[in-house]
Amino acid sequence: MSYYETLGLKKEPFSTSPDPAFFYRSSAHNTALQRLEIMIRLKRGLSLVLGDVGIGKTTMSRALLQSFASDENYIFHIVLDPSYKSEFQFLSSLVKMFGIKPDSRSTLDYKEEIQRYLFKKGVEESKTVVLIIDEGQKLSAPYLEILRTFLNYETNDYKLLQLVIVSQMELLPRIKKINNFYDRIGLKYIINPLDEKETREMIEFRLSEAGLNLDRKLFTEGAIKRIFEYVQGYPRKISILCHNALEFLVMNDREVVDETFIADVIGKDIT
Repeated sequence: MSYYETLGLKKEPFSTSPDPAFFYRSSAHNTALQRLEIMIRLKRGLSLVLGDVGIGKTTMSRALLQSFASDENYIFHIVLDPSYKSEFQFLSSLVKMFGIKPDSRSTLDYKEEIQRYLFKKGVEESKTVVLIIDEGQKLSAPYLEILRTFLNYETNDYKLLQLVIVSQMELLPRIKKINNFYDRIGLKYIINPLDEKETREMIEFRLSEAGLNLDRKLFTEGAIKRIFEYVQGYPRKISILCHNALEFLVMNDREVVDETFIADVIGKDIT
């Protein structure tokens, strides 16, 4: 039996997989999602969402996809890792992702095919094509130039491609040096870590989503305070520490995680 079943839970509450059902919408995450949705619906082009490792950017991207899931007028594509060996490979992967069957194989041909695809979907079929690129800090200068070219595809009223780049902070100083790319950013938003109140809310939200009885408390206020002090509000670190604490709780036949228990988990270096 899994530890979460022993505690009366139906699911793993602190998995680090990007499951939108367990996505806690902090003030920053919620603002990012709302502004991204506005950008996409208004067809403004380029959005850039930045944040440190473990801040919840990937899960936020899944939540964005989910918010448009029932609207057939939006076509979403996502690149999970833009680590390509060449510009040709990058373009080839996009052509395949878009479902394009090109007559020939060259960088120029692929760019033209993508332009035709975006025009067909965006103008002839009145669809909105959205490309989300995760791990955007891995985009090299040549790939950014390709994306800049795509952002030039537009009608008199709107961009044919809605591009969302989700990245660690290291991308920002690099793209600031590329004026003709940086100037195209319609939305630039930085997601900051959770505060102590949000840390508590995230823990409670995840436990509730996992099926915890409302009358039961698995973490004391002191434990949550200690968790916040140790991980400084980074959602992934919160999840890892809470997972290990609950697992350790069951192993030691205890019923509640308190401040001393959290300190013991941290001290054993099992976070």
